[in-house]
Amino acid sequence: MTDTAKTERHNKRMKRHKEVVDEKIKQADKDKGLLLCITGNGKGKSSSGFGMVARALGHDMRVGVVQFIKGAYSTGEESFFRRFPDEVEYHVMGDGFTWDTQNLEQDIASAEAGWEVCKKLLQDPSIDVVLFDELNIVLKMKYLDSEQILADIANRPNMQHVIITGRGAPDTVIEASDTVSRIDDVKHAFRAGIQAQKGIEL
Repeated sequence: MTDTAKTERHNKRMKRHKEVVDEKIKQADKDKGLLLCITGNGKGKSSSGFGMVARALGHDMRVGVVQFIKGAYSTGEESFFRRFPDEVEYHVMGDGFTWDTQNLEQDIASAEAGWEVCKKLLQDPSIDVVLFDELNIVLKMKYLDSEQILADIANRPNMQHVIITGRGAPDTVIEASDTVSRIDDVKHAFRAGIQAQKGIEL
């Protein structure tokens, strides 16, 4: 096949592809606040959530963040987003990973206190995007009732977006979500004996 023929074939293929994409964009005429779930065993769930937080700030939107589980140590995202107190309402509600706390009653109490903060954000129409980081783990461990959490989320302002991260998302959360991404664990440096790195895991 000549270079000219390859170019013509490519152009025809791209034209057809554009027609399909344009038609799908035309059909996507609804507008609503989304519920997004980012789950799976791979690295990058919180990173994806905080990437959307940064994107929202770029559009002058107000954001609420509640971090479950991770309260035992500071993270780079917390240090960064706390620089924007007028745009980001940031709450760290966890006491650390469950294998560190080893206290079921404490973990449940922390989860319940965290959800009270979440409910206030869900009732605030001035908050455009809320990120509930590691909430899936809390629900998987049954520290909170999934059905009640989903009911509270469903009653939020119409155009408020909610992002839930964490491995082990319950089926009820996956079914209720508008967008679900599952991140696979293909390979991780930790299994090669490399400790968590600032800017990457922390």
